[in-house]
Amino acid sequence: MNTLTAKTTAQVRAKDVRFTGDTLRVQLSDGREIRLQMDDIPWLQWLARATPKQRANWSLEPGGYAIYWDDLDDGIEVCHLLDSQPIA
Repeated sequence: MNTLTAKTTAQVRAKDVRFTGDTLRVQLSDGREIRLQMDDIPWLQWLARATPKQRANWSLEPGGYAIYWDDLDDGIEVCHLLDSQPIA
């Protein structure tokens, strides 16, 4: 078990979500930002196909551990975002 990853994941939370074209941008509580090209990630195709209105209707789960899109009835946990992409 990698305790360093688990500890970092437990502490970092989502603060804000933005979209730039086909890029999902998630601002983290420690000041870093995750940028993901949705079209390039198979498990984000549901979000890539969403309308701008559907993408805009997101909320943070309590504590910021996940982002949820009510219109799409789906969400993403921050730990999965951290595992999928280098953080800029």
